[in-house]
Amino acid sequence: MKKKVLRAVIEMGFIIFLFYANLLMGEYERSGAGQRRGFVWAMEEVLTPHNFIIALVSSFLGYIIFEFLRERT
Repeated sequence: MKKKVLRAVIEMGFIIFLFYANLLMGEYERSGAGQRRGFVWAMEEVLTPHNFIIALVSSFLGYIIFEFLRERT
């Protein structure tokens, strides 16, 4: 049981990392505001409660989908 929980935490953490990395890259690529206003502004813009909730929900759904696909094969 501990092994499954640890695996879920690691996989969800990796999905959350990718989510935030994508958001941070977007601040420098699309809007370009991160280049003008700086890294601290970009981090404040990315690290919001709404983004955290989205990251948690999407990582949980991603984990469920990947576990389903693992068990199928």
